[in-house]
Amino acid sequence: MAATPPVCDFGWKAPGFDLPATDGRRLSLADVAGPKGTLVMFICNHCPYVLAVLDRIIRDATELQALGVGVAAICANDATTHPDDSYENMQRMAVEKGFPFPYLHDESQAVARAWDAACTPDFFGLNAAGELQYRGRLDASGRTAGPADARRELFEAMKLIAETGHGPAEQVASMGCSIKWKAA
Repeated sequence: MAATPPVCDFGWKAPGFDLPATDGRRLSLADVAGPKGTLVMFICNHCPYVLAVLDRIIRDATELQALGVGVAAICANDATTHPDDSYENMQRMAVEKGFPFPYLHDESQAVARAWDAACTPDFFGLNAAGELQYRGRLDASGRTAGPADARRELFEAMKLIAETGHGPAEQVASMGCSIKWKAA
């Protein structure tokens, strides 16, 4: 089921985390933060919205890291109901796709709840002080990739944050599959 996150709550202070990465390390928000900002993405292995733009996510992450922006992805989906999103399958995808960023497993879903993650992909662009400045989409893509020349909204916003500490006033919310929450 498609979901859309809320609009950007400028200045919201991102809560920390400590999660296992697919490469065996445990990483905190401080570990993945960049000197000019941080991009935390909630993604997963099976969502058609993520898969449609995964190559673009990898491209933008690589270019943002070169600008001093730290990047990490988190999968919080219930792997019991969605086995494609298991830790083992996350490890496989990270290697197969050559992720240039850590891919973290939020098995308890505590981080996704603390961050109020709504969908995959859900992008959180933080400034160097760890304050939310972007909660928008990657680009105009949906369940299928948009045009190759689509405006790179996430990249442009994160570049602006790296340069000024502030995100764009106008943002279009991301859309994707809802987070697959565990049964209560």
